[in-house]
This record gives sequence, structure tokens and C-alpha cells, in this order.
Amino acid sequence: ERQMRAKPVGIRTATLITLGTYAFIVCALSIRSEMTDPSRIIGQVITGIGFLGAGVMLTRRGVVFGVTSAATIWCMASIGVCIAIGEFATAIKLAIVVIVVLAGVDLLEDYLLKISNGMNSQYKKWRHPEE
Repeated sequence: ERQMRAKPVGIRTATLITLGTYAFIVCALSIRSEMTDPSRIIGQVITGIGFLGAGVMLTRRGVVFGVTSAATIWCMASIGVCIAIGEFATAIKLAIVVIVVLAGVDLLEDYLLKISNGMNSQYKKWRHPEE
């Protein structure tokens, strides 16, 4: 969806984010001992992903662009964490929800805009019949 819209986070970027997050978490889990805490590495990965997301966002003339791409990066990282800890069903569910949100919300917005325009045109005809 992001790649079809020529957004900064395409298929390759999303895949690399998910794989990189997966690799860090698997490494964290493999070095688990009494002296290490894998959750700290998860926290650091999330922080790094936050910086990556911030790099995607831009502001032009007071309008912020790239927020959806940044949120997509964050979701891809969470999918990588789920895969690494063996929560495959959760990872699949998250991926489906992300795709539905990215593709489905636009369809819903378009539909609501059409309904809104139809209602407004009927109101204008009723309010100003001479136009």
C-alpha cells in the first residue's frame, strides 16, 4: 500500500524493518542470563525505530507529512517483535489490521466525502432554489 502510493516506506523498507527488529530480539533472547534482560533490548529497538520514524516525517508550510509512514514503521517493528518471541498469530493479525487500516480508511473517507457532498448539494438546492 505504501509503495503503490509512492510513500517513503515501501515493501523493501517495511521488510527490512521487520527483519532487523526480529534479528535484534532473537539475539536478545539468545543471550538471556541473570545479568541481562531482553526487555531492555526491546526497549532500545523501539527507541531506535522511533528515530527512524521521526526521520520520515517532514513539515512543509505548517503541514506535517509522513506521520502514517512513521506509524507504519512502528507497527512493522512490533510485528518483528511478535515473530521473534513466537507470537506468529499475533504478528499475522497485526499485519492484516495494518493493511486494512492503510487501504480501508481511504475507501471509507472517499465514501463519506461522497455522502457529504450529496447531502450538501441537496441542502443548497433546498436553501437556494434559484441557483
